[in-house]
Amino acid sequence: MLKKAGLLAIFVLLISVFFYFDLDRYFTLSELKSSMGEFHQIIEQNPVYSAVIFFCIYVVATALSLPGAAILTLAAGAMFGLWQGLLLASFASSLGATLAFLSARFIFRSSVKKRFAEKLDKIDRGIEKQGAFYLFTLRLVPIFPFFLINLAMGLTSLKTWTFYWVSQIGMLAGTLVYVNAGTQLAQVDSLSAIISGDLILSFVLLGLFPWIAKGIVALVNRRRVYQGYTRPKQFDRNLIVIGAGAGGLVTAYIGATVKASVTLVEANEMGGDCLNYGCVPSKALIKTAKVAHQSRHASIYGLADRDPQIPFADVIRRVHSIIVAIAPNDSVERYSKLGVDVEKGYARIVDPWRVEITRADGDVITLTTRSIVIATGARPYVPPLPGIEQSGYVTSDTLWSKFSALPKAPEKLIVLGGGPIGCEMAQAFARLGSQVTLVEQAGQLMGKEDKEVADFVRQTLLENGVNVLTAHRAEKFNSDGDGRYLETSVEGQPKKLYYSEIIIAVGRQARLEGFGLEALGIQCKRTIEADAFLQTKFPNIYAAGDVVGPYQFTHVASHQAWYAAVNALFGTFKRFKVDYRVIPWTTFVDPEVARVGLSEREATEQNVAFEITRYDFSELDRAVTESAGRGYIKVLTKEGKDDILGVTIISEHAGDLIAEFVLAMKHGLGLNKILGTIHAYPTWAEGAKYAAGNWKRAHAPKRLLSYVEKYHKWRRG
Repeated sequence: MLKKAGLLAIFVLLISVFFYFDLDRYFTLSELKSSMGEFHQIIEQNPVYSAVIFFCIYVVATALSLPGAAILTLAAGAMFGLWQGLLLASFASSLGATLAFLSARFIFRSSVKKRFAEKLDKIDRGIEKQGAFYLFTLRLVPIFPFFLINLAMGLTSLKTWTFYWVSQIGMLAGTLVYVNAGTQLAQVDSLSAIISGDLILSFVLLGLFPWIAKGIVALVNRRRVYQGYTRPKQFDRNLIVIGAGAGGLVTAYIGATVKASVTLVEANEMGGDCLNYGCVPSKALIKTAKVAHQSRHASIYGLADRDPQIPFADVIRRVHSIIVAIAPNDSVERYSKLGVDVEKGYARIVDPWRVEITRADGDVITLTTRSIVIATGARPYVPPLPGIEQSGYVTSDTLWSKFSALPKAPEKLIVLGGGPIGCEMAQAFARLGSQVTLVEQAGQLMGKEDKEVADFVRQTLLENGVNVLTAHRAEKFNSDGDGRYLETSVEGQPKKLYYSEIIIAVGRQARLEGFGLEALGIQCKRTIEADAFLQTKFPNIYAAGDVVGPYQFTHVASHQAWYAAVNALFGTFKRFKVDYRVIPWTTFVDPEVARVGLSEREATEQNVAFEITRYDFSELDRAVTESAGRGYIKVLTKEGKDDILGVTIISEHAGDLIAEFVLAMKHGLGLNKILGTIHAYPTWAEGAKYAAGNWKRAHAPKRLLSYVEKYHKWRRG
């Protein structure tokens, strides 16, 4: 800090001296013309010394961002001739500009980044990809003051060498014009006469040339990608969507809404994993389990505790009935009425414009389409452990059908995986009467969350009777006279865990096989590789949802679907990059865990300066009335400001309560705005207001309040 202050003080002193002694009068056209005779004599007597002095003056003037660079460039031509003058002025201007660039970076970048971290990060990402292009364009166009470019670029992450060589090349044309004009100094009446409107236009066109060239390269690459494929002269459809999960359904819905001809292809159940195997059935089960838990602990509400009878078959039957109740929203009939052509069958992309569909009855049809959206989702990942095929495992996809035949909840249940799905299932089945062991390889549950959140969930699971085993590595499945078991290792020591049923919940993997992606050369690793517009290798083929990532949430798939549909149908005119800035998620354990934005750990890892504000629900009247005061709101804000960086909520209805913070972050509203919003009493939503109030109290203007206190004391006499 002292070094920065010292360097800044030196700069201010030198600039002050320059103007105090009226040195700027020497940097005028009239002064240059009147002094040329004297300059020529000095140069004739000491040519090398004169060139070195001139070079140093030019470097210092540029480094200090002093006015007069144009006069010095004219002087280079007038004093040293075209080629020597061009050499001196070109290298001196680039070196001086680089010194100004480095000075701005050293003195100001850290403080600017601290204050405007989010905006500067966005600029840095653009600079990282296109920084040389941006700078080259600015250097070629004389209407942009070069000293401002030097200082502004210093605040970005542009590499110093890149700045130097781009400046050297980019300023060369303009420098040549001024140096050449300097060789004819007697004929120059004003600086504005040197560069005409036509010349400025030429520079502008030259500056745009890299972007024009880039567009031409993109066009050539586009043609190369499609080489070997025959584009149809006309198309059967505007859009074909493969997969009728959340991403595919929303994509098809949007396409039909804007009157496009859309075909939606689904081989299995409409609604995808969320409706049939994931979100819907799991939340139905969680609700039943919560009611059973409340019955056992009814004394909390002034009632008698009662151990509930749990006819497990009825529980699973209710789950299936809820799927049936919601299914019409995602049905073939509904989407057909919306104008979508729904095909039940398997889709394979034959070429960028043709999709082959094998229907359930064996018929095969091929449709041509202008655009394709791949929304094939993901499936549970099953680790290749020895003996797993004989283990009798189920996943979140298969447990609903297999457990339908069970007369009661599994007696001894192992849940392998301590992520959100594993924690939800472990708690639910424990509440339904299973003896549950949760096995997690990592040292904590829910690895994406802060440790205190993971510890809270762990304690909650323990209280519900779940045996939580972290840092346990699953090794293999086997059986002996006592039954089936999972062998784990803990610090290298083997351990047997016996079970009657086991749920594998260690993550999900994208469905990539069987759709023709490999034959087309569409890049796939764990997911389909797509750009910020959700565009694959082929500009008319897009991907949305779990199959492309980076977040495997139903609401993110729906969010991406808008971008995929709009870009696929209207991308010729305007394309939109997917906005991932504000993505919330909820883990539906009881109490729920919801988060949006940065966690405390992530902010620390990213070197983001932040403050923490907390509000405990034990202080909220509504939580007290419901005997549900466990949990808290934790808000991360920028240092000294109410701008929200991230929020974590643990409470009843946390998934609903997070929505207010999502809205605030999406639209740039700070905690002061939340504090100034009326919330109904008594409601859970008041927690957001009280959290904002805690922030306000922590940032109260103490000095001003002391004066106000004195004022009130004076008023009392």
